[in-house]
Amino acid sequence: MYYLLYGILYLLSLLPMAILYLICDAIYIVLYYGIGYRRRVTMDNLATAFPNKTEEERVAIAKSFYRNFIDNFIETIKLFSASRSFIEARFQVDNPEMYHQFYEAGRKCQLHLGHTFNWEYANIALPFHTKYKFIVVYMPIKNKAFDRIFIRLRSRTGTILLPATEMSRSIIPYRNDLYLLTLVADQAPGNPGNSYWLNFFGCPTPFLKGPERGARAGNIPVIFPYFYKTKRGYYRATLFLGSDNPAQLEEGELTRKYVELLEKNIQEHPGIYLWSHRRWKHAWNNEYANLWIDKNPRNQQL
Repeated sequence: MYYLLYGILYLLSLLPMAILYLICDAIYIVLYYGIGYRRRVTMDNLATAFPNKTEEERVAIAKSFYRNFIDNFIETIKLFSASRSFIEARFQVDNPEMYHQFYEAGRKCQLHLGHTFNWEYANIALPFHTKYKFIVVYMPIKNKAFDRIFIRLRSRTGTILLPATEMSRSIIPYRNDLYLLTLVADQAPGNPGNSYWLNFFGCPTPFLKGPERGARAGNIPVIFPYFYKTKRGYYRATLFLGSDNPAQLEEGELTRKYVELLEKNIQEHPGIYLWSHRRWKHAWNNEYANLWIDKNPRNQQL
């Protein structure tokens, strides 16, 4: 099954982008107007994030999201055969000197991302732009064939993949290396009772503790990428410093900074965020009061 699926995807990747985008447009019509894939979840998320926008404005964001979501999928398939020049042209970092300085100083570094498109391009492109050993923490796919396919795809330019389910053990071989560790820090935590809670778009939301705690424990500089799309198929990232000495921050400060920038990124480019995942699936419970890290009070209406 693995070889069959990989072969199909590789052959599909050989098609010109113009043809692949025609396929995207057809899938969009079916997915949005026909099947309505996770449409209720998407619209509920948008209503939570943008309560002051009209229904028409939220629908416009939803349509933009679905187009970008399908583009992201097809663009990922293109990566099976894409050349280095193709990849570098379509994902660029505005200020890579931010992490270059830490490498030259002999310090490890972390990137804390959000679910903003196109993170697959970033995963493939960044090894071309850094001397660091580039490590990405990923969530394994339940289907073993697809998991194997995506591991092969995501590692084809040198990226080292560590499963989030075995993070503490799988990082051990690299503990003495200079690495750039990338974490998608807005994953919905499996245990809301062991998370940081703060307002995200005005709604009490749990965030994983791991990204901040790892940075503070090792005093590893943290950078937040701000993603944006310049035109169809072309993406850029501007890097913002979270902290160059996170061990000196009070607990929760790094996560607050991350959420603030992530929300700004989404506010300014709402169509590139993954609205179909249930960001607010965990409801606030007063038992989590000691986990609240926001400087502002909870939104009492939620």
